[in-house]
Amino acid sequence: MAHMTEVRWHGRGGQGAKTAATLLAEAALSEGKYSQGFPEYGPEREGAPMRGFTRISDEPIRLHCTIDSPDVVVVLDDTLLEAVDVCAGLATGGTVVVNTILKPEDIGKKLSASETKLFTVNATQIALDEIGRPIPNTPMLGALIKATGILKIDTIYNEVQEKLGKKFTRQIIDGNIHAVKRAYEEVKKE
Repeated sequence: MAHMTEVRWHGRGGQGAKTAATLLAEAALSEGKYSQGFPEYGPEREGAPMRGFTRISDEPIRLHCTIDSPDVVVVLDDTLLEAVDVCAGLATGGTVVVNTILKPEDIGKKLSASETKLFTVNATQIALDEIGRPIPNTPMLGALIKATGILKIDTIYNEVQEKLGKKFTRQIIDGNIHAVKRAYEEVKKE
């Protein structure tokens, strides 16, 4: 039986959770996997809490619903930890990756789940340094890949290049690739 990995993204409107969820799914396709990437639509506006979802499998995916029991949770804004139970339904032994300046052990005290693999990275600062804007989605992709090994990091670099190459300058593309690399290298584990 094939294993399917389900990732739930928590962010705020404007932070790129939708883009990250779909970019990860598209990267999985380029590795010959089946995938889905989609946001939860609602009355989103910039700054409002929102969720994105990614499924990756070696077999066709027949589910077409939100992810209530994720294997992985990615949090693009640590202020959501006080507003939303980001770990709701998280599988025992699941992985949580949080964008924060705090250490993993400090974030662990704020989570409702135990027995998780917890990772933190300051993706906002990396984005500011490398892209010039506080949009943490591409750095969080690098942290997610390091934390889970779900795809090859080179696959993410190539997908960032392809997806962003359609509408951004070379400087922005390179900044995003550097942001992915830095987060991959700087993510910390509890």
